[in-house]
Amino acid sequence: MARKTTNKFAHPVPQDHSHQCLQYLRRCGGSARLCNISFSLGVIQTLVNRKLVKVSNNGTDFYVELNET
Repeated sequence: MARKTTNKFAHPVPQDHSHQCLQYLRRCGGSARLCNISFSLGVIQTLVNRKLVKVSNNGTDFYVELNET
């Protein structure tokens, strides 16, 4: 009788890139234009929900900034 094998890696778990995004912001001096960030909006939203970053609008552009609190 043949055994059915299953591949537990068939559905990869999405990686959390929030740590890399925080490192990127630190290297950019603490803020970056939202249109210049290559991280997904889900990563940005995760960091906003954790209160690690904030999104601000200066009138012409949106910026992602490290939260100082």
